[in-house]
Amino acid sequence: MSPSPASPFSIRNIRLFIAFRIFFNSRFYYPVFTILFLDYGLTLEQFALLNTVWALTIVCAEVPSGALADILGRKYLLVTTSLLMVAEMSLLAFVPLGNSTVIFSVFLINRVLSGLAEALASGADEAIAYDSLVEEGQEEDWPKVLSVQMRLRSIASIVTMTVGALVYDPSMVNRLLGWIGVGGDVTQQVSMRFPIYLTFILSLLATACALSMREKPTPQATGQSSTTRAALRKIVQAGAWLAKTPFALAIILLGTLYDHVLRMIVTMTSQYFRQIDLPEASFGLIGSAMAVLGLVTPKIAEWMVAKNSPAVNMWWVSGISLLGLIGLTGFYPYWGLLPMALIFVALMLVSFFTSHYLNRITESHQRATVLSFKGLAFNLAYGTIGFLFALLITGLREGGKTDHPDWSGVAVENFAFHEAIAWFPWYTAVGLVLTIIFCLYRLRGSDDYRKIG
Repeated sequence: MSPSPASPFSIRNIRLFIAFRIFFNSRFYYPVFTILFLDYGLTLEQFALLNTVWALTIVCAEVPSGALADILGRKYLLVTTSLLMVAEMSLLAFVPLGNSTVIFSVFLINRVLSGLAEALASGADEAIAYDSLVEEGQEEDWPKVLSVQMRLRSIASIVTMTVGALVYDPSMVNRLLGWIGVGGDVTQQVSMRFPIYLTFILSLLATACALSMREKPTPQATGQSSTTRAALRKIVQAGAWLAKTPFALAIILLGTLYDHVLRMIVTMTSQYFRQIDLPEASFGLIGSAMAVLGLVTPKIAEWMVAKNSPAVNMWWVSGISLLGLIGLTGFYPYWGLLPMALIFVALMLVSFFTSHYLNRITESHQRATVLSFKGLAFNLAYGTIGFLFALLITGLREGGKTDHPDWSGVAVENFAFHEAIAWFPWYTAVGLVLTIIFCLYRLRGSDDYRKIG
């Protein structure tokens, strides 16, 4: 029997898992995500609906993909994920402008491909990495791996957000070209594709990482019908285990509550920054500043899981989330960055805690499937809130037009956005109370949520 490596990062799959997460998730267009859609010619409702399609695609593919990962192998799904990322970036890089119907159709296909990529990656990348630790008898190092992975992703985000926002701004691009002595007049319609081109390069690097991973051969069912039966059996087994394991169910439900609200806010950061009087050229720097929080937060989360019970950590996430959501409703010029920072911190804590606790209590043979149930819940909730947000914005806009017929279209849009954000703290508070009541009912007689570690 070979001795265990001194560090979990000496394991090949752990290093590739971290690199894959960085290349797959650190996208150059994130600091301008909302306004990218709008500048391509889409409306705010179309933006919300497209993200609902994205989430619903994940919902449909999440659990089946997790079961296939456990049956066919995790590497197989990660390679497919990377190729889907290549395809989705190619669509945005080359879609012609001017025809709103064509643009919406291409973005719709992009959201479907992106959703499929997220679904296939969800659970499979964590499962292959965690099982690599188990093979070496180092599963206790998983919080350390998560912490380092999140901090390195934050460093990558600092770079991609700063560069992405800079190359999106045509005035900044023209200024940079002038400094190096290259003439030209780059317009917004040209520069808005630059973050897409750079992300396309990351998709190729993610593909290389997925292809380089190693996995023990998985006993596979023979024939399509056998594979389908095996996948369905795996889904039923994992679902039954979740139903009989109240602690796992509580982790997923509470994680879902926080994740879908906080993620919805994060997807609208560029629109929010516009509303608190921040120039677009600063979005990347601000995103980088938010990413700096990712250098500290995972280490704090690592300490929290070692010192606190899951219940205590849940209350910390609740307090930080609600404080941030309430602070956002003020739309304070410049100072509005502080509550947004709390939103980012809370989202990172949710990601860390759910991954740590679920991987700790789930057996290897169904790990990817169980993690896919988590992804299913997260994205079903995210898709639902995206649809509800689109309806809310539409209703508030119509109300604003009726009550203030003298307002400009921009003023009405801003009014609707401000009013919609004010709903989030109340929605979250009510959801938290109901979720806690249900979880306490299911956890009666269990003390898992009080155990430290």
